[in-house]
Amino acid sequence: MNLWFRLLVVLVRAGLRDPMAVIARGTIPFRVVPGDLDLNGHVNNGRYLTLMDLGRLDLTVRSGLWRVLFRRRWFPVVATAMVRFKRELRLGARAELHTRVVAWDDRWFWMEHRIESEGKLATVALLRACFRHGRTTVPAHEVAAALGFDGPSPALPEAALHFMAAERALGAYVPPLASGAKV
Repeated sequence: MNLWFRLLVVLVRAGLRDPMAVIARGTIPFRVVPGDLDLNGHVNNGRYLTLMDLGRLDLTVRSGLWRVLFRRRWFPVVATAMVRFKRELRLGARAELHTRVVAWDDRWFWMEHRIESEGKLATVALLRACFRHGRTTVPAHEVAAALGFDGPSPALPEAALHFMAAERALGAYVPPLASGAKV
């Protein structure tokens, strides 16, 4: 199935489905199609991230965030993602993508994506994203308030704390470029 077709289907369905709070869990059912596969005959690791984009799109439309983004000229940016592949998904498999915002701090939103098939977890991802206006990062509490959420953020999961430590370590690791150019 063409990715653009999937995108259109998600947009249309999101517009027809019940609205949801930005911290609710959105679910998108899908079936694995030939374009999702790598040479090993299972879903390509990059395709998982593309499917997760569709989950965030569904959440953006159903929560009304898209209106806020459009009006205020904000745009979302994913900065870091940590993905754990647990089970392969093969051609024709039915699966569900679950997307939710788990927490936020001054700058970042933390999101979880889960892909489940046959009642089992296939893939889980935790990612960190922010909203920008030009070159400026919009404070996360301002985005939440624009959506009518004035309470405190849910607690940051322990995995996010480990993720931040690993992200800092990866950021500090800057190997020399093969071409000898400077970073």
